Amino acid sequence: MNPDTEIARLRELMPASGRMHTKLVSRPEQRSVLVVQLPPPWRQTRLISLNFDLWGRLPRPQRDLLLLRAVAWTLGVRWFKPDLYQGLIVAGFVGAVVELAQGDAVGILMAGGLSTIGVVQLWRSQSQTQRELEADEAALQTAQRRGYSTADAARHLLEGIAAIANLENRPTLDFTELLRSQNLRVIAGLSTVTVPTAVRQE
Repeated sequence: MNPDTEIARLRELMPASGRMHTKLVSRPEQRSVLVVQLPPPWRQTRLISLNFDLWGRLPRPQRDLLLLRAVAWTLGVRWFKPDLYQGLIVAGFVGAVVELAQGDAVGILMAGGLSTIGVVQLWRSQSQTQRELEADEAALQTAQRRGYSTADAARHLLEGIAAIANLENRPTLDFTELLRSQNLRVIAGLSTVTVPTAVRQE
């Protein structure tokens, strides 16, 4: 597989927002088929790296859905939106500045700790199960605009998850992949057992 040709094809497949904010790179040395990096808050470009030797072993529909899913996940990362964690970060920062001006070392430590808690929780919130399932569902919506039916798109993504694990010589799927697979089976009409709401929100 020619990486340049495939990158050009995948860029055409992406939604417009994906083409604007996502960069695809060839990484033949990586052991994973596809790596999506959680972008830090200061970086506009989201990086997706591919091992094209492994990538080329997947059928085209699976590649399409896996790429759309990766793009949906990266575009779903929102660092700057008003929420509790951002409030903690701002409050801690403002408190640290005030305490620094007053020369209160204990106050600075407490305010800094508050900001740290906010940063850690915000970082963790970007990897919740709910976000993973939402990325799958967003990819299916984009796939419909590319000519796939919802059921077929869900089936291709489901098969792609298993195929990647096989190519990477992983004997089993991880917990999140199992939940995603079950959710996709329901969407594809292959199962009626839905992922419980409590589990989705973990």
